[in-house]
Amino acid sequence: MARKVTGRHVAISTVAAWLAGFVIFFPILWMVLASFKTELEAFATPPSFLFFHWTTENYATVQERSDYLHHALNSLIIAGGSTLIAMLIAIPAAWSMAFAPTKRTKDILLWMLSTKMMPPVGVLVPIYLIYKNFGLLDTRTGLVFILCLGNLPIVIWMLFTYFKEIPKDILEAARMDGATIGRELIYVLTPMAIPGLASTLLLNLILAWNEAFWTLNLSTLNAAPLTTFIASYSSPEGLFWARLSAASTLAITPILIIGWFSQKQLVRGLTFGAVK
Repeated sequence: MARKVTGRHVAISTVAAWLAGFVIFFPILWMVLASFKTELEAFATPPSFLFFHWTTENYATVQERSDYLHHALNSLIIAGGSTLIAMLIAIPAAWSMAFAPTKRTKDILLWMLSTKMMPPVGVLVPIYLIYKNFGLLDTRTGLVFILCLGNLPIVIWMLFTYFKEIPKDILEAARMDGATIGRELIYVLTPMAIPGLASTLLLNLILAWNEAFWTLNLSTLNAAPLTTFIASYSSPEGLFWARLSAASTLAITPILIIGWFSQKQLVRGLTFGAVK
């Protein structure tokens, strides 16, 4: 028998959800507010929440000191390029594992997942030497390549999960009608898995945009993305919280806008296949 949901339960659940959302969003809100404070007000104790002298001086200082558009363009190219290449590799790979598995398919999936358990610092020295020998240090191509490989196991796993929920009978019917593997992927599988593909693409884009370890160690100036742009405001003299907050706000604004307008698609894709 279905459990009756009362108005009280709905109200409690709504309040709890808003509280949880506010707790998660509060650090971002505090960072945005700190970006409009002076350095003294940013360090003030007790801190002021809304009643302080609002100023845009930090944003002007950040723009004068660093070329924001240059770093933003690098982030866009690196995150977008690595995401696109990862999707092009992962879609046929996940298709083969979901619809044409072998005895070693599960072992391969577990092996790919195990690569994410190794700390990146464990392979920093060999990767750095390889990049140095091939002239890939501080290049967009080098960062696209390393971020694509780093996120590829997650992308394949997500797409594999989504593809497993698609009935095989539909693909078999397409084959009986004479569809080739390429047409099956493009005209049958892809339209049915759009929610899963969209959520995987967005998640991979966010992971690549926020990647700091490889971008800080393999880039300096020419290919430096927004993560390097933020790290440049940490100096031996200390942290300038107001300027650092302004730089961080500028860095996360594009991805927040993308996430806001695509949140329905993202949620739909993340829950795709969860309920049969």
